[in-house]
Amino acid sequence: MTNQHQYFGHPRGLFLLFGTELWERFSYYAMRAILVLYLTDATMNGGLGWSTKDALDLYGTYTGLVYITPLIGGYLADNYLGQRRSILLGGALMAIGQFTLALPADVLGIGSLHTFYLGLALLICGNGLFKPNISTMVGDLYNEGDNRRDGAFTIFYMGINLGALLAGVISGSVTNSFGWKAGFVAAGIGMLISLVMQMAMAQSWLGNIGREPAAKRDLKLKKSANKEPLTKAEVDRIKVILVMSLFTIVFWAGFEQAGGLMNIYTQQYTDRMMGGFEIPAAWFQSLNPFFIITLAPVLAVLWVKLGKREPNSPMKFALAMFFLALGFLCMVGAVMEQGGDTTVKTSMLWLVGAFFFHTLGELCLSPIGLSLVTKLAPLRLASLMMGAWFGCNAIANYVAGHVGSHVGELGAMAIFSGIAVTATIGGVILLLCSNTLVRWMHGAERATSYAEEIEEQQAQLV
Repeated sequence: MTNQHQYFGHPRGLFLLFGTELWERFSYYAMRAILVLYLTDATMNGGLGWSTKDALDLYGTYTGLVYITPLIGGYLADNYLGQRRSILLGGALMAIGQFTLALPADVLGIGSLHTFYLGLALLICGNGLFKPNISTMVGDLYNEGDNRRDGAFTIFYMGINLGALLAGVISGSVTNSFGWKAGFVAAGIGMLISLVMQMAMAQSWLGNIGREPAAKRDLKLKKSANKEPLTKAEVDRIKVILVMSLFTIVFWAGFEQAGGLMNIYTQQYTDRMMGGFEIPAAWFQSLNPFFIITLAPVLAVLWVKLGKREPNSPMKFALAMFFLALGFLCMVGAVMEQGGDTTVKTSMLWLVGAFFFHTLGELCLSPIGLSLVTKLAPLRLASLMMGAWFGCNAIANYVAGHVGSHVGELGAMAIFSGIAVTATIGGVILLLCSNTLVRWMHGAERATSYAEEIEEQQAQLV
């Protein structure tokens, strides 16, 4: 564990990881907020002049790869690099990637398109090293059975969304004033801040957390040079992670329409005028983090007030699915307001409602899922399992881009209503399976989980 300095009842290392992730997420979301808009803008305006279908296809491929590379990054951290070195290397690659996107067309002598692809490749590789390891380090700050862990991930998650909130506002304002390249520069500066914080403060605030590869630590704890087979409880817990991950694919495939199809819908079909001022489309990307920051404390208090009646993790995932469905019903309402006339601009309140419900769903799923993985994953597989968890986001993002790219053939109504129905079915299935999933967790959902696990292990030895 890290040193014993505490802030607000948590190790101070949590707040370093909070700040590191805040600025990394600022970098990611600043770029994501403008990516599709940059791709589809006319070349005379500094964009690439792509079609909507091509832009959304690339968006799905890029965001998918961003979440599949953590599988590789998690493996490298667990077995060779350690989490801290992985974060520093990944952060450096992402900073270089953002500044590469901002380069003038012929600086590298490979043309604007190849320069653009190089920047994306650096971001993808860097994210793979960064993303799974910082989340795992949050869990490593706490001993098994420490009931502060869920609260820690809620604090950490607020850092993610504070970064995202700043990203939408700043990238939208900067690109409106100085052009698309300036937005990528802003994203690169955010990544540099994250990197400098980690380099300057990690040793004093984190101690030995993340320095040594998890597989080596696991061998030392077991005092054995041989890898022990997984116990039945560990296998069951991994099964829970795998089952829950399937539902995260459904959720994020819908949710990630925010940066793709819903972003296009905001730009082309939404009345964004407020008085004489037209709200930049990228600003709507800040609605989600704004609602996260305002609603997260409310939900945190609600879970505490419910006490023993607090829903278990599968039940919270089911609620997430239902909230996602409600959000897309708002988008169905927006399409209905158009009445089949694409020249009609719809009220921005439909978008606000959609982001509100999607955010409620995210709060019921994302921080709960991160905490669950750190509770259930065996130590020697911790970063790898976190990488696998993010790998499901990769599939979801690819599906999101692929589905959104067919809006020209299927129409927005079919896509929005189809996602709503799919999410509802997923929520019902989770409700029906929740008791079985909790049983497979072997006590991880209860406050006495650590003691019960000791009893189970002793029983298995008898």
